[in-house]
Amino acid sequence: MSVLDNGVIWLSGTEGKVGRTTDYGAHWEWITVPGYDTCDWRSLVAFSDKRALLLNAGEPAHLMLTIDGGVSWKEVYTDHTKGVFFDGMAFRNAREGIAIGDPINGRFTVIRTNDSGNTWQQDPVDASPIAKEGEAIFAASGTSVRVMPGGQACFITGGTSSRFISGWKQWTPVEWNFTHGSPGTGAFSVAFADKKHGVAVGGDYTKDTLTTGNCLITQDGGRSWKPVVTPPRGYRSCVQYIGHDTYVATGTSGTDISEDGGLHWYKISKQGYHVAGVTPDGKRIWLAGSKKLASFGAFKL
Repeated sequence: MSVLDNGVIWLSGTEGKVGRTTDYGAHWEWITVPGYDTCDWRSLVAFSDKRALLLNAGEPAHLMLTIDGGVSWKEVYTDHTKGVFFDGMAFRNAREGIAIGDPINGRFTVIRTNDSGNTWQQDPVDASPIAKEGEAIFAASGTSVRVMPGGQACFITGGTSSRFISGWKQWTPVEWNFTHGSPGTGAFSVAFADKKHGVAVGGDYTKDTLTTGNCLITQDGGRSWKPVVTPPRGYRSCVQYIGHDTYVATGTSGTDISEDGGLHWYKISKQGYHVAGVTPDGKRIWLAGSKKLASFGAFKL
């Protein structure tokens, strides 16, 4: 999900589907990207009501650009490498963006653009972050890869190991006490309020009511992480910063709010969603799940 000013929201999902509204959801346009109806679009970055980028999770990888509101699409990057699987995409400014995928031969895959997504280049293998055995990134909501305030990128991992890894050209891994050990466990989403304060959520998507090790916070820009006092009420696939120390987190077993920087969470909905988005002014929270239009919601704060 990508939420912009003036009522513009883009959504993407399975079977090549893309949705767009320009009036805060009163009316939606739904399309299937022609020729890509088998793609699962897990990464979406929108720049306006006309310009947006889509990246699928899975093999082969396709990165698509539209400049006319989805009427037409151009493939600006493709990768047929065996095992390629991109998990997230983020931009540090209007021109510089990055996308990161699961490890191939022990190294995470990193591609980047310097021209607003028109062309992409893969980083040299020896410059890409080293992965641990069985470590991967989750593409559940497209928010496992972020650009932090200040311009550095970060991504979070799970599986047999879970870490916070940040950088841009060079990467620094941080060990933390997030739940891990099996393919369905780990950190799924991260969000920052400013250069120092951030929240990461996740858990075990196969046991989505467990709360052990499903949320950590940082107060030093990601150099260290600590557990929260009252965690979200289960596995959460997406966390978003709203403003004034407030975050929202959602997952298949419900939606939670924290109003103290992530230390304490309380459930605001039993309805499960996959992704959340916040308007730039922080006044509306959008939630999307698997129930088609009935699963979209908005809270006015």
